[in-house]
Amino acid sequence: MERLDRILSEAGVASRRQLRDIIRAGRVTVNGAAVRDPGAKADPAADEIAVDGTVLARPGTVVVLLHKPAGYVTSTDDPRDPTVLALLPPEHRGLLPVGRLDKATEGLLLLTNDGALLHRLISPRHRVPKGYEAWHEGQAGPEDVAAFAAGMTLRNGEVCLPAELEPLGPGHSRVVLREGKYHQVRRMMAARGMPVKRLVRTFEGPVVLGDLAPGAWRRLTEEEIRRLGG
Repeated sequence: MERLDRILSEAGVASRRQLRDIIRAGRVTVNGAAVRDPGAKADPAADEIAVDGTVLARPGTVVVLLHKPAGYVTSTDDPRDPTVLALLPPEHRGLLPVGRLDKATEGLLLLTNDGALLHRLISPRHRVPKGYEAWHEGQAGPEDVAAFAAGMTLRNGEVCLPAELEPLGPGHSRVVLREGKYHQVRRMMAARGMPVKRLVRTFEGPVVLGDLAPGAWRRLTEEEIRRLGG
């Protein structure tokens, strides 16, 4: 257990003097409860500490951004297909995928050793946006855009949160979700008569795929991890 102001100072949030005012103003929470005593104790490895709603990464947090190619399964082990961990060096093969991309889907996949961060990113309660580009049959129109925005009910009765659908041209659309149901983009597009031929995730929260090549990976910076916690 360490003093709260020391934990925040070592995380680079602000100077110890500034942090006293920040804490006394109630802007810091520990496990969801506001703490106003700079001398209060917390465990940086176990407690969820947040400043203005941005959760601090735990010491030793590693987050990897992988450009997942088609043909790999998002799993730590599979008896039939290669897993995404096969694309990482041995020192990162203990990381856990943040959510799932199905075998045919490509693009941004985050992996981490921080369970609290993983939970935050996949929880529908936090509504972290995830962006996709879809190549599909047909062409999206205003009625499809409105259906996504209203929150669709899938054929099995599952209700989806409101989502964004942006037509980019014939057979090409951008989709933004704030949850991650099983095969959700594919099922939503199919429900509108636009079966998906190819799907690529392009961003999650503030992290973008950019020009990272298929199969390539990189570690996120401390600043990127901090922004993911917001």
